Amino acid sequence: MATTNNIRQHLQATTKTVVSGQMIRNHLHNFGLRARRPVQGTTLTANHRAARRAWCTQHVRWQRQQWAQVLFTDESRFCLEPADGHIRVWRRRGERFVEGAVLERQRFGGGSVMVWRGISTRLRTPLYHVVGNLTGVRYQNEILQPLVVPALQAIGPRAILQDDNAPPHRSAAVNTFLQQARVNRMLWPANSPDLNPIEHMWDELCRRVQQHHPPPANLGQLLQWLQQEWNGVPRAFICNLIHSMRQRCVECLAHNGGHTRY
Repeated sequence: MATTNNIRQHLQATTKTVVSGQMIRNHLHNFGLRARRPVQGTTLTANHRAARRAWCTQHVRWQRQQWAQVLFTDESRFCLEPADGHIRVWRRRGERFVEGAVLERQRFGGGSVMVWRGISTRLRTPLYHVVGNLTGVRYQNEILQPLVVPALQAIGPRAILQDDNAPPHRSAAVNTFLQQARVNRMLWPANSPDLNPIEHMWDELCRRVQQHHPPPANLGQLLQWLQQEWNGVPRAFICNLIHSMRQRCVECLAHNGGHTRY
């Protein structure tokens, strides 16, 4: 991370020179650099980047009709008090996604509710409240069987399930169930929430819930508002998200499998 403190420590370690943070900031300003909030992204190793490149190469030429067959799914947590970081990094205009300007961190935390949902250009599933830890058995019994399979049947015989590589999704029991149910499942590159358009549904839900005044007083009210706003998101908004899949692939390839603006 290209923070003032990191730059000062690097200079001290390599040149044995001790400089003030203000001196560093002054020199950086002279080179056209300004402190910006870093983009938050999941950790990407060389293997992650290679897998993302391979996946995007395979799917970049897909047409909208093909993406219309995909049911995008995910779980996410919503907190009563979302964190608002105040970290800044030094970068020039247009360098938002360069190495050192992206803050990689694990997500979630605090008092929250976990919900699951799925979207396609043709339908959206109910918003399902996941209470406690989601295991492979629960994922099969509470989500796949009652929610996913009917949704895939409604999409059509060529429907494809997209879910990520979370342990409950890839358990032996789940794999067996999906094979027996003849579900066509999409392989998914690890640590790639930016390739999943449903992540922007979470952003939209957060924005809509935060417009409520006063804010939710407890987790029950938060869940109620999430379910209400989930049903209120226009279908056109969902379709536009899924129609962005080709551009997501293009941008990921342009960044050599690295972070994208999505």
